[in-house]
Amino acid sequence: MTTNGHMNARTLHSRLNHPVVDADGHWIEYMPVMREQFRRIGGEAAVEALDTATSRVPSALKMSVSERARKRVGMEAFWSSPSENVLDRATAMFPRLMYERLDDLGIDFSVVYPTAGLSFHRMQDDRLRRAICRAYNVYTAEQFRGLSDRIIPAAIIPMYTPEEALEELEAEQPEASKLVEWYDVVGLDSPYDYDPVWAKCLELKVAPSFHNGARSILLRNSPSNFCYNHIGHFASAGHAVAKAMFFGGVTRRFPQLNFAFLEGGVGWACMLYADLIGHWEKRNRQAIESTNPSKLDRARLLDYARKYANGTVAEAVGRGEGLEGDSHSTLTGGLQNLDDYFRCEIKAMRDIKELFVPRFYFGCEADDPSNAWAFNRKANPMGARLNAIFSSDVGHFDVPDMTEVVPEAYELVEDGLMDDNDFRDFMFGNAVRFWGEVDPDFFKGTVVEKAASEVLAQGGRPA
Repeated sequence: MTTNGHMNARTLHSRLNHPVVDADGHWIEYMPVMREQFRRIGGEAAVEALDTATSRVPSALKMSVSERARKRVGMEAFWSSPSENVLDRATAMFPRLMYERLDDLGIDFSVVYPTAGLSFHRMQDDRLRRAICRAYNVYTAEQFRGLSDRIIPAAIIPMYTPEEALEELEAEQPEASKLVEWYDVVGLDSPYDYDPVWAKCLELKVAPSFHNGARSILLRNSPSNFCYNHIGHFASAGHAVAKAMFFGGVTRRFPQLNFAFLEGGVGWACMLYADLIGHWEKRNRQAIESTNPSKLDRARLLDYARKYANGTVAEAVGRGEGLEGDSHSTLTGGLQNLDDYFRCEIKAMRDIKELFVPRFYFGCEADDPSNAWAFNRKANPMGARLNAIFSSDVGHFDVPDMTEVVPEAYELVEDGLMDDNDFRDFMFGNAVRFWGEVDPDFFKGTVVEKAASEVLAQGGRPA
């Protein structure tokens, strides 16, 4: 037994009747070696980009609080990697040690994302951004070579333009993790048409995942408090993109493509799903006719004004003053279609469930109690069960002991908030469906190949 009362990860794993897939682990890149390898792969442009990208956090931390406040620079994370637990630090740094320790962690298979590399796609300079993303992807593939039966690293696909994304997707093939620039939510109101990117994802059998955040921008830009900036920033970014993908009709046009939003949990997704339904009920094209200014019976309104308001108000109502301005405006902003849901062609409430629930997946860390919300059919509209996927986040400051992650996730079963079937889908089945529905061979050659094929062979969704 571990010191906090959990069953240890090996023992717990031995009692499960299914494998455990980690949909979002992390490794810690070792910069001195990476810098030299970037020079080999991408030349001086890649090194220049790496130096620029990796200087942002230390530059912010060298400033005083007042200097950051004056320059509108957000507080960054300090002491953000495992230190006291040297074994975990080494595990995050050295892919082969991570591979060797997976059984100790209770994990069968892991998809590993960057740490420093998560911000590389944000570079504004086109030449440097392309150089650093390509160098990172080649370097990472080399570092994890020979481990693919249990670990697959994610690649960085910059999305400043569809052409840039297509170029990197074709270079990387299916080992791709797509991140987006926060200014452009991609699915709606973008200056670019990203449908060719989604079509290319289907062609290459890539299930795109978003691991972008909103830290240190807009309302998460405290110069003194990192936790203020950090809490909820992945959820905020995921919420913006998922909402845009839905309203933009992406899941309607690409019903065979799955999308994942990582490290933000699933609570925001449950709320978004309910909000999409609630707003459609009140703002669909037929419903908004109840607020159409042309439907206002002014004569009856004047009768009420004369009976219940003072003379001044009644006279103004009689002249029609204030009945066509502000929120009562007859203007529609130049819209050709007044239905906000027209791109996804929602005809009935069930359409929302069919376009949202099976297409979107949500990375959830083990210690998040709201994970249970995804499986609560009584709480989610139309008895929905959202696709939460286990994301260990190993290698980062919020995981003090890697061996505790899987047992911590199991607490929701011990507390009666999930049953064993829910846990199986959370830790395994949903991850298999996310990647395997788009690429049936994704798990081929891995230690979970047989179990994954059984999940995919069942077809459809859990009852």
